[in-house]
Amino acid sequence: MKASVVIPTKNPGPVFRSVLDRVIAQACPWPFEILIIDSGSTDGTLDVIESHPTVRLHRIKPQEFGHGRTRNLGVCLTTGEFVAFLTHDALPVDTDWLARIVAAVEAGPDIAGAFGRHVAYPEATAFTTRDLEAHFAAFDALPSVVSRATDAARYETDQGWRQRLHFYSDNNSCLRRSVWEKIPYPDVEFAEDQIWADRIIKAGYAKAYAPDAAVYHSHDYGVFEKFQRAFDESNAFRVLFGYRLNARPLRALLSIGWLSRRDIAFAIRNRISPIETATQILLNVATVTGQMAGSHAARLPESVRLRLSRDKRLQHSLPAAAAAGNKVS
Repeated sequence: MKASVVIPTKNPGPVFRSVLDRVIAQACPWPFEILIIDSGSTDGTLDVIESHPTVRLHRIKPQEFGHGRTRNLGVCLTTGEFVAFLTHDALPVDTDWLARIVAAVEAGPDIAGAFGRHVAYPEATAFTTRDLEAHFAAFDALPSVVSRATDAARYETDQGWRQRLHFYSDNNSCLRRSVWEKIPYPDVEFAEDQIWADRIIKAGYAKAYAPDAAVYHSHDYGVFEKFQRAFDESNAFRVLFGYRLNARPLRALLSIGWLSRRDIAFAIRNRISPIETATQILLNVATVTGQMAGSHAARLPESVRLRLSRDKRLQHSLPAAAAAGNKVS
């Protein structure tokens, strides 16, 4: 089998029907298989899957799910030379997505995996759309294939460059099975994709970016949810990568000021309403303060960490992940 598509699901909602239909409709010059791993959906998702006889369904208990563990299971249960991953709310933009992301990995024998562009859903806010476009535009400025050897000296001295090299998103990705057999995903509750990318880069493999293999994938979060997600991300990046995001109060304050000035100017240029602009400024405050709190999470009592976290399971698993050697930088 040339390629496999693996999609973990749990209560994805109505969008999943469109996701699955689009994946089935992929126009590829070779056969591919689709595997769904469901961890306890109760919203009709199983009925959607079972209405497509060519799609394989594997069910696991909710407590058996793990971001790295379940994706490793997906590779084990499929046979494709290349294994593509989507999250259950990532909708391929067109019917060439799979062929393009596989081609990105096939482009060189040393390429371990590729990630594709994310595009905001049409109903996303103007700020969310802008931020996604800016994030992926940064990769357009780099070579489409990068490795540690792209700039060996910079890799040793520049943390920002290392972060760019190991960015990888399993919302829309594809890996080479032969590399995965040597370097599987780590069994962690956060950043399994970026840890994997960091490890393949360190092992001497290359990583590709496939801008034309795009998916619709975006979220507009509430203020407290934004804080919680920033807290979890910052805490996890501290433990797993050694990064401290906006750790100093002065740096955090300057970041809030810079982001707010940028967003007010953007709102004026694009005639965005004062209410939407004010909400965006509150989201900036939530993001930066969440990052600062996450950078100092080790000093907080466990009860406080759990209140600030959106992913309680992550907070319990991070010490074990670090003890198991999952800290990668």
